Amino acid sequence: MERSSNHIFSTTLIMFGSALSIAEILTGTFLAPLGFTKALLAILLGHLIGGILLYLAGVIGCDTGKSSMETTKLSFGKWGGLFFSSINIISLVGWTAIMIISGAYAADSVVALGITFWSVIIGAFILVWVLIGINNIKYINIAAMSLLMILTIVMSRVVFKGTAVQPPLDSTMSFGFAVELSVAMPLSWLPLISDYTKDDDKNRNGALTATLVYSFVSIWMYVIGLGGAIYCGSSNIELILNRAGLPLTAIMIVVFSTVTTTFLDVYSAGISSLSIKKNLSQKKISSAVTLLGVILALFTPISNFESFLYLLGSFFAPMISIMIADHFFLHKDSSSLNVDNTNLILWIIGFILYRVLMQCNTPFGITFPVMIAICLITIITNKIGERRNVRELS
Repeated sequence: MERSSNHIFSTTLIMFGSALSIAEILTGTFLAPLGFTKALLAILLGHLIGGILLYLAGVIGCDTGKSSMETTKLSFGKWGGLFFSSINIISLVGWTAIMIISGAYAADSVVALGITFWSVIIGAFILVWVLIGINNIKYINIAAMSLLMILTIVMSRVVFKGTAVQPPLDSTMSFGFAVELSVAMPLSWLPLISDYTKDDDKNRNGALTATLVYSFVSIWMYVIGLGGAIYCGSSNIELILNRAGLPLTAIMIVVFSTVTTTFLDVYSAGISSLSIKKNLSQKKISSAVTLLGVILALFTPISNFESFLYLLGSFFAPMISIMIADHFFLHKDSSSLNVDNTNLILWIIGFILYRVLMQCNTPFGITFPVMIAICLITIITNKIGERRNVRELS
């Protein structure tokens, strides 16, 4: 019981750190055109949808004792699991590069030492975290998270001074689009959360606590970005940090939040690689992903952050919808198959549906309609398949 409680605390701390991120603040700035009240409602609704998905994904790992990419084999078979593991590793390399370059630009706007300098510094810190190992950085993380929380509270007070009297920037953004951007960040952690809840000994309270903590902190970060953008009259994160007038506070938030969040990306990339080949070194893969992220950050034009979030949504929303249907309603295990053709076809349908709905404007965004549709289709299709098999056997 004590071991389970300690692990739940560690998982909760990890999810706290994942939400305390410059990426969450940056995404919050995109919602400023709605104005504060409507944007806040979109943030809350988006995190409700994303939080439910995140919790259910964490429960699957908790119930099965499997890592995130190992759980995909339960719905898609061995080769299907390899497919999603590969996609996840590629997406995590992309996340690593985006986080490093975003952190570098933000840090350089406060202390101008060059993008290359800050990218290398952030990458070096991430490597230190990797080499220490997730089991040995508990107290470092506690210290870093405590510092970040205090600094972020200070930053919040400065950013929100006078926010309420500022008008919205414009009125071009739809509410549904804002909801989808709010779903996007919790959704980005779906392929990772079971890496941390798998050792909770079927204690679902761990998944619930981690999800609630993540959602609260993520909402807080979004609101800081939103308030800062309205307060400054711009969604430019560098301008917001400069206007805050706290260079030391800002630089510590940027660097440490980038490191603690990106470490989880490279760590999970190492975990996902074990789903492809068991004898790979997790630390070596995590280190390689970090180095590749630095190289991509420095030498490739990584700028379209919103499109990347949508791409992740189109991959992982249908995937987790099928897994939820299988685990909670169908109680299905396809891990002995090479490929579950039915579920793979359903995933392709979900992927296409997501991309098509991107052209539409729904009040609940894209993820929620796709999730409901694919869950229902998966349940109905598999039930029909079961009845057909029974008839053939009889």
